[in-house]
Amino acid sequence: MNALIPRPRTTVAPGAVHVPDWLSPAEQRSLVDACRRWAVGPVPMRHVRLPRGGTMSVQMVGVGWHWRPYAYTRTAPDVNGARVAPFPPWLVEYGRRAVADAYQDPSAAADYAPDVALVNFYDAAATMGLHQDRDERSAAPVVSLSIGDSCVFRFGNTERRGRPYTDVELCSGDLFVFGGPSRFAYHGVPKVRPGTADPATGLTAGRLNITLRVTGLADGG
Repeated sequence: MNALIPRPRTTVAPGAVHVPDWLSPAEQRSLVDACRRWAVGPVPMRHVRLPRGGTMSVQMVGVGWHWRPYAYTRTAPDVNGARVAPFPPWLVEYGRRAVADAYQDPSAAADYAPDVALVNFYDAAATMGLHQDRDERSAAPVVSLSIGDSCVFRFGNTERRGRPYTDVELCSGDLFVFGGPSRFAYHGVPKVRPGTADPATGLTAGRLNITLRVTGLADGG
């Protein structure tokens, strides 16, 4: 939900930038509609099963590539065997604009070509433990877009889980980009704030998080 008083952009760590209210209300509604389409297939949104038998509390669906711990594939052998939805060119443009705006440097986005979007849906009880995004064979920045309920986003260091870390309030429409020295920082979501979603976005409850990444993979995976 947009604040009455504008929130400043913040460099949380070298290469990690928070840009509040980056998405317009119309863009948020459009992304919610797209996420609803992706959520029903060809590979449906699901709770990811972890190698030790547990399941993630968030629900996830991939666009462009399917992710399961800890690999990317074009098809989803752990779900229904179908090929994932293709990555649309308009998401590439979102990614390039996001990197350019976050770093305030159009040249930083000149070669940015994301080929996967991981869409996570958080209900009121969902969390994400501190982790690194290390399954990509690329050090290109990760672009994170938030829609719906606000959350506490915990951004840590590249060496270990735990302190030092910074807690950032991510609200609907916010952009967070992390690359460069912070590309492999531990990060997670310890808390969602229920009831903070703006129904005007088309999402009345819960939080959508769309992360754009460069896998660095060929079609063979």
